[in-house]
Amino acid sequence: MPLSRKYLLGLSPSGFHRLSYTEWGDARSPHVVVCVHGLTRNARDFDSLAQALQSRCRVICPDVVGRGQSAWLARKEDYAYPQYLADMTALIARATEHLQPDARIDWVGTSMGGLIGMLLAAQPGHPIRRMVLNDIGPFVPKAALARIALYVGNAPRFASLDEAERYVRIVSAPFGPLTGAQWRHLTEHNMRREADGSFVMSYDPGIATALATQRLQDIDLWALWERIDCPVLAVRGMESDVLSPATAQEMTRRGPRARLIELAGIGHAPALMAEDQIEAVRDFLLAPDR
Repeated sequence: MPLSRKYLLGLSPSGFHRLSYTEWGDARSPHVVVCVHGLTRNARDFDSLAQALQSRCRVICPDVVGRGQSAWLARKEDYAYPQYLADMTALIARATEHLQPDARIDWVGTSMGGLIGMLLAAQPGHPIRRMVLNDIGPFVPKAALARIALYVGNAPRFASLDEAERYVRIVSAPFGPLTGAQWRHLTEHNMRREADGSFVMSYDPGIATALATQRLQDIDLWALWERIDCPVLAVRGMESDVLSPATAQEMTRRGPRARLIELAGIGHAPALMAEDQIEAVRDFLLAPDR
């Protein structure tokens, strides 16, 4: 079944907001996979993976609030993990409403989406059966966060999609080698056309405002990692500054003892569009339970 676009309501301190998500596959399937993107990305990053999974799973890919076709928050300081956790909990409730009361889901999270997944999976009674963490772990160095905050604060404007694509190819080069069609896909779905015909990135610049108000420090979630009890597949770009080799190896020894895949020539974060990347995720999610 091709993708459909759906919506639900979230609630923040400043009121209700609309959350958008794409859905692939049979809506009656008991195997639900939720795919959550990185900081400034959106649901359409997962189109290739969702297409590969949809014959066996129901795949739900949200635009986190402030991104893609989801609404922007009135109070920019609310762009923070407590809000994201609340919204994703509402999405999980929607995704499992027709299933058994103890229904569980699989989680695929890139960068920020993986942090959200870890925060959920560390809670008692969490609904996550298996989790894929794409170039993210329980420790993120301050230097990597500073680099990310710098580019999020940029608000470039482009006269055409071709100009936008040239920019995307540069800033997203760490995603790895992609085809021309894949670069165009990422460009088209990560741009918003303005009234004057120009193109801007499809996220609220207020996300940068929220980051600027927070004291920059290492993210250290090792205590939470020890509480995660579901199987984890960790995917790491070998050139990544976000998920270091040491952190990745430690993830295989502590907590859920993740299975680790490392991808040569790729940084932060693997696009999950190449066949070998898709196959690794698909095999992990579709393997029989032990």
